Amino acid sequence: MTASPSAEELARDLELALRLADAADAQSLPRFDSPDLEVSTKADHSHVTDADLATERAIREVLASERPDDGIFGEEFGAQGSTHRQWIIDPIDGTANFLRGVPLWGTMIALAIDGVPQVGVVSMPALGRRWWAATGAGAWTATDAEPRRIRASAVSSLDDASVSFQSITQWAESGHLEQLLKLADRVWRDRAYGDIYAYMLLAEGRIDMVAEFGVKEYDVAAAVPIVREAGGRFTGFDGTETISDRSTLASNGVLHSALLELLHV
Repeated sequence: MTASPSAEELARDLELALRLADAADAQSLPRFDSPDLEVSTKADHSHVTDADLATERAIREVLASERPDDGIFGEEFGAQGSTHRQWIIDPIDGTANFLRGVPLWGTMIALAIDGVPQVGVVSMPALGRRWWAATGAGAWTATDAEPRRIRASAVSSLDDASVSFQSITQWAESGHLEQLLKLADRVWRDRAYGDIYAYMLLAEGRIDMVAEFGVKEYDVAAAVPIVREAGGRFTGFDGTETISDRSTLASNGVLHSALLELLHV
């Protein structure tokens, strides 16, 4: 069995992840809302911009220099190297927002050890916000002020819950539209905040659940340690503890069992 990483090792990895976010922001923010942004369409019909590519390259260059033995799995350039210690990167989560000038986008950087995300950083430079966590060290956020620790909510009743369902289309295409309607009818408030921002709202205690479908590991890995260190739970839609299910159900933790029961009856 592989030994669990020490707090000191994770602290060093987190420090690097924060520097990776700095390198990413230096590439992405100057290209945001740029009139000469280059946009193309990938094979899966999703968009990619020159900023997505430059941002992931910048992250990979730093990792090649400072963690040459670690593996990397990025949205734009795929996987290479070890899966024991693997950096999972989404250079710009929310590319559709980015290319339309909507500031709700961000870079997601995670370190997974034996498939479990242990370090996560989310940077949303257009909002001047960043969130981060390492296993055992709590979840944190900062703007221009000093970093502050964040906690998921203590809401314990579905009647009082505020949830983000991300996209009606996702739920319909995955065959779960009926469950979405049941959820919306049961909770206090339902909204589609979308992309990584919804998970950060969850970690801050501003909403109580996020669920979505059709996601890859790089879409969610960085959010996992942040949500969990904030006191929440992060599973697949069926409750499995994995980031490879292509679905998520993240909650404040208190409501997780009730949500699973509601959505699977």
